[in-house]
Amino acid sequence: MDVKWLIRSQSIVTLAAGMIYPYYLLFLKNLGNSYSKYGLAFAVFTISSAAVSQWLAPRLDRHGIRILIASSLGMMAAMLIFPWVMSYTWVLILQLLMGTCNAMQKMSERLLIADHSERGSRGAFIGNYHFWTSVASGFAVIIGGYFIDWLTINALFYTSALLYGVSGWAVWRSAGRARQ
Repeated sequence: MDVKWLIRSQSIVTLAAGMIYPYYLLFLKNLGNSYSKYGLAFAVFTISSAAVSQWLAPRLDRHGIRILIASSLGMMAAMLIFPWVMSYTWVLILQLLMGTCNAMQKMSERLLIADHSERGSRGAFIGNYHFWTSVASGFAVIIGGYFIDWLTINALFYTSALLYGVSGWAVWRSAGRARQ
């Protein structure tokens, strides 16, 4: 896998996540308007992410790129479903899916960074990687605010889904080139 595509694809993931996350809280408020419900939803996300990481760990070395693609497609599905959610139970189910995808993304991302950098010279690559993903995150919040002002929160979910899909496609395309 070309390292530039890793940076690009994960910058897109960061853009998609950063665009929706601050405004996602507004969506949750409309479904449950209590801090305890938000706390439970976030706990489901983080605990499912932790649990999946333990199951995923032994499979990671063999399937890293496929796991990274699956994480983007899973998040794309969650973003497409969210605007249609009308109950808090479905929010929790989607939080479980998103926590799973988060573990898949974070672990495979780190594996691929290690696999495509050399010991003793990883710092420059990691710095470049962090720079571009952080820039994407910063712009994401700004873009998300404009989307909500001009359109709706549903448009923000759909745009985020599109970005997750583009990221999955970019990793798939890059992995295909590496096999040729």
